[in-house]
Amino acid sequence: MSLLDFDSRLSVRKQCSTMNLPRNAAYRKPKQEITDDDLKIMDNIIRIHLEFPFYGCRRIRHLLKENYKIKISKSKVLALMSQLGIRSIGPKPNTSRAVKEHKKYAYLLKNLTIDKPNHVWSTDITYVPTRAGFCYLVAIIDWYSRAVLSYRISNTMESSFCVEALEEAIAKYGVPEIFNSDQGSQFTSSRFIEVLEKKKIAISMDGKGRATDNAITERFWRSIKYEDILLRQYKTMEEVKHGVKEYINFYNNRRPHSSLGYRNPMKVYANFSLPTFIANPGECNISEVKMDQIWKSVLKKLVS
Repeated sequence: MSLLDFDSRLSVRKQCSTMNLPRNAAYRKPKQEITDDDLKIMDNIIRIHLEFPFYGCRRIRHLLKENYKIKISKSKVLALMSQLGIRSIGPKPNTSRAVKEHKKYAYLLKNLTIDKPNHVWSTDITYVPTRAGFCYLVAIIDWYSRAVLSYRISNTMESSFCVEALEEAIAKYGVPEIFNSDQGSQFTSSRFIEVLEKKKIAISMDGKGRATDNAITERFWRSIKYEDILLRQYKTMEEVKHGVKEYINFYNNRRPHSSLGYRNPMKVYANFSLPTFIANPGECNISEVKMDQIWKSVLKKLVS
C-alpha cells in the first residue's frame, strides 16, 4: 500500500518532501516476494551448481530445461543466481604469458620412458583465489614419483619466486636429467634458464597451448584444487601459505596414489621399484574422470 496519494491536490514532490522521502520513492515498485515456483527453480540451480561449479547462466538454463523440464529465460536464471550468491568459477588468470624475444625449447618427453626419480622434473604456475585477490603457486614435481620437491607462493608473477623454487629443489634433491615447463615468461627468463644451463640440465618445453604436455603437474593442480583450495576458500595469503604447506606435506607423505601402487610419492622417490612410466599425456583422462566422480560424491555428502 502506497503512502502517497496520487489523486491529491498536493503534488507528489511536496508529499515526498513532507514525509522526508526521496522523490523516486514514489515510483519505485515494491520488491516481489519469491514464489514457490522460484524456490523450486533455485533448489535445482543449486544442485546444478554443486555438480558443475564452472557452469554459467546459459548452461544452467539449458540443464534446467533438459533435466527438469523448466522453461526459463536467461535473465531470470541470472537473477535467481544473484539472489543465491552463485557465480560460476570463471577462467583463471593467464599464468603462462610467453615473451617473443625469449628463446623457446623443443618438447623432449614424447614417448620417453621415465624409469627413475630425477629423470624428469617439471614445473608450472597456478592461481589461488582469496578474498583479498589472487596469489600464485609454483611447484617443482618429479615425474616418476609425483613428489612435490619444492614450491613457492607469491602475490606477483615475477620470475624470482620460480627461480627460488628451482634452486631449493636442486639444493635438496640434486639435479634432474630433463626439466620441463611451459613457454611462460617466468620459465624462459634469463635467470631461470641460467640455473638450468649451469647444472647442464636438458630443457624441455610444452607445445604452445598444450597443457597435456605437462600432464603430471596438471594432475597435481587438479588434486590440490579439489581436495584443498576449493574446500577451504582461503581469505588471505597467509592462510594460503599455511594451508598449502599442510596439503603438500599430506600429498607427499600420506596420500596414497593409485598410479604408484597406493604408495605415497616420497616413499616412491626414496625407494623406487615401480614399473617404468611412459610419458603419454593422452592417457590421463581416465583418472580425471574418476577424480570428478569422487569429488561430486564427497561434495554432495558435505551439503546434504
